[in-house]
Amino acid sequence: MKCALCVNKKCYNEGKVCTDTKDAALGQYQGEKKQALCVSSRLEALHYMKLTRIEEVIRYALEMNYNKIGIAFCTGLSKEAKIIHKIFEKKFEVASVCCKNGSISKDLFQLPKVKEGREEAICNPIGQALELNRAKTDLNLIVGLCVGHDILFTQHSVAPVTTLIVKDRVLAHNPAGAIYSDYYIKKKFNVDIDD
Repeated sequence: MKCALCVNKKCYNEGKVCTDTKDAALGQYQGEKKQALCVSSRLEALHYMKLTRIEEVIRYALEMNYNKIGIAFCTGLSKEAKIIHKIFEKKFEVASVCCKNGSISKDLFQLPKVKEGREEAICNPIGQALELNRAKTDLNLIVGLCVGHDILFTQHSVAPVTTLIVKDRVLAHNPAGAIYSDYYIKKKFNVDIDD
């Protein structure tokens, strides 16, 4: 499959089936998975281009009947996490855990430090997941976890996970900015988009 390179997207507007996974996928949409699919599709149809990501997540969580929201955040986005925590606690019980939880020394893994000569803790995404699992959250939000750490967190979270903020320090946490910039596309990534 190379759907990203397909020009017509006939699956979307003509009902064309290009894969043999349709039946297998349909068989998986049962119970909570079916509910999640229907809630998401309904939100898209009713609120298309009207809601922010935060508003979408709140409506999704309400329609899924979730009561407890978990926030796994990078300490570099502590201010943002505090605001998000306060927004969500208006409608939900909220648990939040920073990436440095457990204060595991980088020295334990002989890892480089941002500033040598001082004590630094590693990010602990598995610990974040364990804390939110212990809190019995219904939905977990990623707020700026590092690449790789977000993967580990998602793998170890019992509750479903969605990303609210993707960390990109260069582009103000807007990684899509790189694909809207001719400079990044042509000079940094050396990609010809005119073909």
